[in-house]
Amino acid sequence: MRTWIVLLLWACAHQSVNAVALSRGPVRRKTKEIEGRQDKDLLRRSKRGWMWKQFFLQEEYTGTEHQYIGKLHSDMDRGDGTVKYVLSGEGAGTIFVIDANSGDLHATRSLDREEKPFYTLRAQAVNKKTNIPLEPETEFIVKLHDINDNEPKFDKEIYTASVPERSHIGIIRTALGPSDMDREQREHYQVVIEAKDMAGQKGGLTGTTTVNISLTDVNDNPPRFTQSIYQFSVPELTKVGASVGRIKAVDADVGRNAEMDYTVVGGDGLDVFDISTDRNTQEGILTVKKPLDYEKKKSYVLQIQVQNTHPDTRFLSMDAKDMATVRVSVEDVDEPPQFEKISYILEVKEDAAVGTVIGSVSAVDPDIRRSPVKYSIDRHTDVDRVFGVYAGNGSIFLQRPLDREEFAWHNISVIATEFRHLDNPEQTSRVPVYIRVLDVNDNPPVLASFYETFVCENAKVGQKIQTISAVDPDEPVGGHRFLFTLAPESSVRANFSVRDNGVAITLGQPGPAERAVPSFLNKLSAQLSTDNTAGIFTRRNGFDRMHKSTHLVAVVISDGHIPMQSSTGTLTIRVCTCDREGNMEMCNAEALSSSAGLSTGALVAILLCILILLCKWPSLLSFDFNNPITSPTSIRLMAASSIRLSAVNPTVHLSSPLLVRLFSSFSHLSSCQLALLSALPFD
Repeated sequence: MRTWIVLLLWACAHQSVNAVALSRGPVRRKTKEIEGRQDKDLLRRSKRGWMWKQFFLQEEYTGTEHQYIGKLHSDMDRGDGTVKYVLSGEGAGTIFVIDANSGDLHATRSLDREEKPFYTLRAQAVNKKTNIPLEPETEFIVKLHDINDNEPKFDKEIYTASVPERSHIGIIRTALGPSDMDREQREHYQVVIEAKDMAGQKGGLTGTTTVNISLTDVNDNPPRFTQSIYQFSVPELTKVGASVGRIKAVDADVGRNAEMDYTVVGGDGLDVFDISTDRNTQEGILTVKKPLDYEKKKSYVLQIQVQNTHPDTRFLSMDAKDMATVRVSVEDVDEPPQFEKISYILEVKEDAAVGTVIGSVSAVDPDIRRSPVKYSIDRHTDVDRVFGVYAGNGSIFLQRPLDREEFAWHNISVIATEFRHLDNPEQTSRVPVYIRVLDVNDNPPVLASFYETFVCENAKVGQKIQTISAVDPDEPVGGHRFLFTLAPESSVRANFSVRDNGVAITLGQPGPAERAVPSFLNKLSAQLSTDNTAGIFTRRNGFDRMHKSTHLVAVVISDGHIPMQSSTGTLTIRVCTCDREGNMEMCNAEALSSSAGLSTGALVAILLCILILLCKWPSLLSFDFNNPITSPTSIRLMAASSIRLSAVNPTVHLSSPLLVRLFSSFSHLSSCQLALLSALPFD
């Protein structure tokens, strides 16, 4: 009804405008616009003789002829045909045309107000013959009158919306009906929404759109196991952390609301197995927590609990859980032997005889059948075959002599294999065995270095000219305590003395082992050095380098342990001219340089070869090797002392009585050997 009223009002206004005659006199007309606004002064008195404010035109014109808009007329037009009307502005000549003679204004086609609501035009009256303007150009507006020709339109053809399930209020709830919205029953809905203009009155136009509604999930469902009992089997050799199997619980919710946690809450395998959640599948992964042993326990029963990781107390209680039982059977596997310890530490003295058992290892077959075990040594860890092991009982014994000063530790691997699987390397076990070689006092102390010593010609009695020290590769429990003395055979006893930097002690009576030691070591009292050093002191006033430029001092160093070990070192002391402060000024050339020629060590070696050629060799083989003096160690030390002596001073001569005393202890030494020794050129 409202539409017809609007159309009627527009027709009346249109006819009124078309009937207007523009005159020079003052004309004032009021008309009512379609939108309800009052237009004032449609025509107004002007100096230009004519003026238009606006015209109205109905949109969406459907007629076949040009739509008449209105008539333009100037006071200068007397109807004699001398006036021509000219139109310019928006759409002039295309959308709008004017009759140049009558001033009638028409629209050439249908217009749409929603595209352009008005047009601005200009009109002017000119002389038809000369085109000279008769009046100034006047601007006016052509407005399009709206009609209800467009239905309401939504911005989108399809809308998407979401709403949490179990929502209780809102327009969406009304559209979906009064029933409870449960996403697990229906997740997607589609509704059509209609919009109608003219406040929904008759004759109004309508527009529609579609809204797709999805219910979002809330955590309103607890997880549930798909079965109440699960069964798995696992080999007893399964490594800790390995998977036993998977169990599954389902949750009707999705996403974060479906995340769940599994827990072992009971059973006899509570400390043997563990369970975690696979976050991708939400499955429970059962794993081994401690080593399994079929011989000790063959099966386990577990109680597994599952619950949501993120419970929502608005819909579920915190006690919303589910339980399931898991039974795990342990499968028997043929296992290799197992050692009683993960490693062994053994000790043996370095003087232990070959064949001595130093300890044992033990391994057993953990299987029920208890197969016998064979032991062997991995020769890659004992290339020199120093040790052996008895295959039947695992006892480790010596196969070669030991020397702690060469190797203080030996690390070997012992292999245990079942007799029925000797050719199967997978059925073997290994254990490391660490063997410590204990020290035995089998090395004598020696001088720590080569000492270059001199004494001034004007030296006083008791003057200290040198400090010496000794080293010993042995490691006694209480530490080293060395005894420094002059050798009895030394010819310089009246010139120099040796004094330990220590305290006086009293030695006990010598036992059987000590009685074989040279007499100069069997003292009831002596000085043991507390810092393993000693001083060389003068025993007279003044020395004459022209008379004797070099003195050789033989020092015996003993370690004071049982069995006592000792060696002799020789010091070469040069006599030099010194100033008053004791600084050396000059020494003889003989004392400053070593003479060329054969060293003492080489000379001794040659003489020993002569002894072997001239005398009978079997006599040397009949030595008493249990005698500390004639033992291989003593002979080796003597040779070392000789070589060391020759290195200190190639011109030095060994003491003949000392070597004679040594060789006289050989019970089978021939007279030929003794004669040769006595003939040696010693001082």
